[in-house]
Amino acid sequence: MKLKALVGVLAVAGLAMPGIASATNGYFSHGYGIKAKGMGGAATATASDAMGGANNPASMVFVGDRLDVGIDWFSPKRAASRTGAASAGGSLDMNEASSSNDFLIPEFGYNMMLGEKMSLGITVYGNGGMNTDYQNGSAIPGTGCGGSANVLCGSGSTGVNLEQMIVAPTFAYKVNASNSIGVSPLFVYQRFSAKGLQAFGPLSSDSTKLTNNGHDSSTGWGVRLGWQGKVTDAVTLGATYSPKIDMSKFKRYAGLFAEQGDFDIPMNWNLGVAFKATPAITVALDYQHIDYSGVKAIADSGITAGYAGTTSPLALGGSNGLGFGWSNVNAVKLGVEYKYNDALTLRAGINHGDNPIKSGETTFNILAPGVVTDHYTLGATYGVTKDSEITVSYMHAQEKSVSGPTSPYFGASVSTGTETIKMYQNSLGVAYGMKF
Repeated sequence: MKLKALVGVLAVAGLAMPGIASATNGYFSHGYGIKAKGMGGAATATASDAMGGANNPASMVFVGDRLDVGIDWFSPKRAASRTGAASAGGSLDMNEASSSNDFLIPEFGYNMMLGEKMSLGITVYGNGGMNTDYQNGSAIPGTGCGGSANVLCGSGSTGVNLEQMIVAPTFAYKVNASNSIGVSPLFVYQRFSAKGLQAFGPLSSDSTKLTNNGHDSSTGWGVRLGWQGKVTDAVTLGATYSPKIDMSKFKRYAGLFAEQGDFDIPMNWNLGVAFKATPAITVALDYQHIDYSGVKAIADSGITAGYAGTTSPLALGGSNGLGFGWSNVNAVKLGVEYKYNDALTLRAGINHGDNPIKSGETTFNILAPGVVTDHYTLGATYGVTKDSEITVSYMHAQEKSVSGPTSPYFGASVSTGTETIKMYQNSLGVAYGMKF
């Protein structure tokens, strides 16, 4: 009976394509699962829901038979400005905000026990963060772009949209009463679109595959490995590792992303500890590393010296093509959970991550201003019955800005100017959990 239920769950999950727009720890979410989001994302050493495929596969053998379904309203506010820049045609100054500000992000988890020592489940979750939409014409008061144009001197509105859906079937095994291991094969489906980037045609290895080609998709397979161990009655440790996922190429955007449209998922790992300070209070601490430097489309500089034309390896789409110049991100996540009574559990958390964008990389990152570093969260779970519960969470990411010089490759004969990109975020999520 459980196996038939899992087959049905897999069929539904395979049809679910979340629309994603989250830029928190780079473009990874600050947390996965509404409970983890209320804890600042700290979940590597805890076991409270069926989101283990995203957090720690080893945790699933401790959560029992359960179903978790949730949705998060996410509102990132992005803006960009440029001052003191001009070309032969006039001023390039602008001050514009992205008009795409509201997104719904679903999540799904299911787990079933196979006896006392094994579990089988599935987690469906998403990443994103490169979603912007700057309108045409309103941002350029001068004629430096040759008349009415968008913030990057192209025609029409400009922006990008990246969505990633990860389906994670999960197997966990309890080695003994205190330790478990788990594995989640990861199937990744991603899609991408870009528009309004015509001004970068002279920098592209193939300007016909640079912009305004609609949505393109790619797929790939990866894995997440996990361990969770109870050291004492009060202390639990956890660790996970996911190597870089080799994705198929975005063929329609082979003239934009380095390596002819390649956009892989970076290697990432987590370490966590959960400490039960009292029977009612648990403190969780996670450290996460995301290796953006291992993906050329993300890590290659947008101002690389030595560019020498569209056939250069440094051209957009080239083997070492111009990119977003992102650095690795290390994030520390601290959460506190307080079991107020048998029905109500309260949570709070802080998440601090590195800003991946350096001051010299602002021009391309107008499209993807993932600069926020500090996230503050609250959450709560209320038991509706002994076998069902409602969980809510709230997150605010404090506004962060980065300023730097206009890229020397932006436009033609551009005088030195200063660009500023900035963002802040709010999110509000709700989930339903049911035990079997």
